[in-house]
Amino acid sequence: MGRSENSRNRVFTETKDGIAIRPFDVSKLKDPSLVIYTPVRSIGGRMIVTNGSQTDMICRYLAAGKSFEAALETLSFEPDAPHYTPRISGMLELADRAARYKLHILKSADAEGSACLRQCFSYPLLPGLGHFLHTYAGDGEPLPSFTGEPARICIPDSIDAFAAELWENLDGDNKVSLYVRYANLTGGGPETRIINKNI
Repeated sequence: MGRSENSRNRVFTETKDGIAIRPFDVSKLKDPSLVIYTPVRSIGGRMIVTNGSQTDMICRYLAAGKSFEAALETLSFEPDAPHYTPRISGMLELADRAARYKLHILKSADAEGSACLRQCFSYPLLPGLGHFLHTYAGDGEPLPSFTGEPARICIPDSIDAFAAELWENLDGDNKVSLYVRYANLTGGGPETRIINKNI
């Protein structure tokens, strides 16, 4: 999603271990610091998904034998006052002993951005069930941060049906790109779909 021209000037491209964000029109790219990053990477049986540059830091921590949560303890929400956009991170673990997913959010504790709230949710893998976490709770000035627990969602067997449902329900003005990945829990490779508004 993107509210600004800079945020809307983006596309998803596949990489060897996930996806990266690239500018659609390089000549229109302004400050890349909060809009160009790697949102999805896989490392050692885990898939990391985020809405910012924290993806690479989480992967570095995991490679060093440290935890998902430890990496996020070093970060805070985005420095984009007055919104202080929450940093959202997810991790899917497919190891037999720990097949689960975690969702984590870093958000401002107050309107001044004086402290960071850290919330982590851990879920078992259940067929057809997922959870949804997002940055904002609606429109406003400044934009209000997400509150409460992640919402439960039903996930259909068909990746194409799910991708179409997600894309159709995103705000038409603000949607930019969508990445959907179905992991095969019984063996075989994952299925992926990428939709870019700008392509």
